[in-house]
Amino acid sequence: MKTIAIGCDPNAQTRKELIIEHVKSLGYEVKDFGSEDPIYANVAIAVAEAVANKEYERGILICGTGIGVCIAANKVDGAYAALCSDVYSAERAQLSNNANIMTMGAFTTGSEVAKLMVTTYLGASYVSGGRSEPKVQRICDYEKNPAGK
Repeated sequence: MKTIAIGCDPNAQTRKELIIEHVKSLGYEVKDFGSEDPIYANVAIAVAEAVANKEYERGILICGTGIGVCIAANKVDGAYAALCSDVYSAERAQLSNNANIMTMGAFTTGSEVAKLMVTTYLGASYVSGGRSEPKVQRICDYEKNPAGK
């Protein structure tokens, strides 16, 4: 069973609860990293570290716009967060970019679209060897050796 780490800031608590129930209905196990901390970076980093350390297969982060948690999560080595605003971007986050964390905005994305995005993101799997692989590999290479251009 896939395990999903999820967290948000206080503004997105209601959306997070909806997404947790939806993810569980899809058959996934969920670890809630909370929503009480007004410093969204704290929960974003905690989720990103857990995903990067392979404690959870993927992560979902939510704040007002999804931007702040995306920036914070991407500071963690091995975390690849993608801000998704629609079903297509949720699909491509995985298929084209191998993102292990999806972020979204509670104030910018409706509840039903958010559930569709999550279903799509969790249902998609990156396949090595495709035309996106050199692009994704470049990101990973830079992360490991930023000086080696």
